[in-house]
Amino acid sequence: MRILLAIILFASPIWPLGRNPLPGDPFIIVNKESNQLAFIDDGKVQHTFPVATGKTTTLTPEGLFNVTVKAKNPYYRKKNIPGGDPRNPLGSRWIGFDAKGTDGRIYGIHGTNQPSSIGKFISNGCIRMHNKHVEYLFDQVPVGTKVLVVKTNKSFHQLGKDHGAIK
Repeated sequence: MRILLAIILFASPIWPLGRNPLPGDPFIIVNKESNQLAFIDDGKVQHTFPVATGKTTTLTPEGLFNVTVKAKNPYYRKKNIPGGDPRNPLGSRWIGFDAKGTDGRIYGIHGTNQPSSIGKFISNGCIRMHNKHVEYLFDQVPVGTKVLVVKTNKSFHQLGKDHGAIK
């Protein structure tokens, strides 16, 4: 009985780890072509923000991912810098997603202590935002939110339609 219930839950369209978001679900799209992020909710593009992405086209992975972890004032493990420290390159928020089979602690959308980097191809794979923008996004998206990372000339509206977030 438990196995059957697990199969039904995981196969269900209401399960948050399914293939696409349902219309009206929060949805994040990052376009590496324009270094812009769109936040879709209630079936429409609510906001767009400038971002920084990978130095090379392969550093920021493309695909459809899930937010798996969120953190306020994240700790920067690589250089042992505590959250809230002005030297911390992760800024004030971390929204981690499961790219390349990771657990959301390697790839993420985060703030920055280098606001002049926004709009550039400069990161080691993460998606950087201005702190005030990532703080807004952090408050809007629950764990399980879909994150689409692409490099395309398509509009955010069209991408939202293509992936079921917009009718």
